[in-house]
Amino acid sequence: MPTVLVAGAGPVGLTMAAELARYGIAVRIIDASPHQTETSKALVLWSRTLELMDRMGCTAPFLDAGLRARGAAIRSDGALLGTPRFDAIASAYNYALMIPQRDTERLLTDHLRSLGVEIEREVELTGFTARETGVEATLRHVDGREEVVQADWLIGCDGAHSTVRHGLGATFAGSAQGDDWLLADIRIEGPKAPPSDELSIHFHPDGPFVVFPLPGGRARVVAPVGKSDPSRPRDAPTLAEVQALADARAGGGFRLTDPVWLSNFRINERKVADYRYGRVFLAGDAAHIHSPAGGQGMNTGMQDAINLAWKLAMVVRGSADPVLLDSYSAERSAVGDMVLRNATRLTAAATLSRPAARFLRDAVMRFLLGFKAVRAGMVSTMSEINIAYPNSPLSHGSGGGTRWDPRHDRGAPPGSGREPRFVLYTDDAARGAGLAARFPSLLEAEPRKPVVPGTLVIVRPDGYVGLSGSASDWGSAESYLGRLASAG
Repeated sequence: MPTVLVAGAGPVGLTMAAELARYGIAVRIIDASPHQTETSKALVLWSRTLELMDRMGCTAPFLDAGLRARGAAIRSDGALLGTPRFDAIASAYNYALMIPQRDTERLLTDHLRSLGVEIEREVELTGFTARETGVEATLRHVDGREEVVQADWLIGCDGAHSTVRHGLGATFAGSAQGDDWLLADIRIEGPKAPPSDELSIHFHPDGPFVVFPLPGGRARVVAPVGKSDPSRPRDAPTLAEVQALADARAGGGFRLTDPVWLSNFRINERKVADYRYGRVFLAGDAAHIHSPAGGQGMNTGMQDAINLAWKLAMVVRGSADPVLLDSYSAERSAVGDMVLRNATRLTAAATLSRPAARFLRDAVMRFLLGFKAVRAGMVSTMSEINIAYPNSPLSHGSGGGTRWDPRHDRGAPPGSGREPRFVLYTDDAARGAGLAARFPSLLEAEPRKPVVPGTLVIVRPDGYVGLSGSASDWGSAESYLGRLASAG
């Protein structure tokens, strides 16, 4: 019997299953599709996701397969508004790693397999019943056979049309953006072709034209093409139509060739209020969908999975009180709200058509992007390194909930072992070791030196500060750990 049943084997489900398996939790992952994604879909792994993948132990093959984009250029009617550079990101991964989703899924599948777990494909979740003690799920196999599975926990990573979300009756509140958009995976040739290591964003009265570089000399083009009409689905674009948009909105001077994917899509912006329903959880697109502006959808979902996995593992292993799980929805729903809000604003700004509004947008962007601090803030938001949990029940002290910069540790980052543990940073190694001995299931045995002398910090397994205080705050540290370990 699996301890955890994961529905959906996209990047979020694969991350979830891999992290649980790394922590020694029996996991079963199913997917109705006969094979992994065959198209590029989500294109970018941002800095914070790559940092967290270091804890998973699988970053290297992604770096080998991806292309490192070093910045972006933003233009309006041909005039340059600004060039935010990703080297301002305060991370060892100060770039956007451009990698097609098919490769992300392939590499995550390899990583999951190395942990002894195989995806069960053409297996569909058709229904479930959640109780206080577990979940009974009904699965349909490709040959029509039905199987009833008992699991302790169910995690819905099954996308925007989530069976798990529908089974919970959770409201997916939001709306459609209103436009049809095209995408094209192509090659770009010519003297004015965008740089191969830069995102190119062209604002235009008829809508933006955005170019994302891809490995292998390819690029993704995205642009709106008119208002949506649900009664008349739009045909897939032709290469000639995409070329015409490039000429009209991006100034031309380059030729689009060799298309491997031409398609249309519509932007939906929706989110559930809660990510946890007893023994059932939602993550990724099952919980939140939004505009692709900023490229944060997949990254946010993978970070949902990493956030939940260590908490669920600690509860399953008996290392922490089940109350720890309440922090998942509190933390990640707030992040989902922020990402949805930012993506909506970016899309609205990019699609302005009234001359006065466009003039004001361009003037403000040109002015603000002239400041180094503004450019740094923009790329910190895109890279998700500024995500924090200040209002989490797990955050205490002035720095509670902030990201712990992995560059502060010479050795392995917190949470990279096979058992999830908090890490204590203190100048008093002897007293720190004594505290770890009192909470061996929660704390790493060996305390580490603090970055700032005279401080006492407890860092969570996912690299966020749980407690931050002065060197003498031993009572607070013991109380903090005691609450996590109190019951059960």
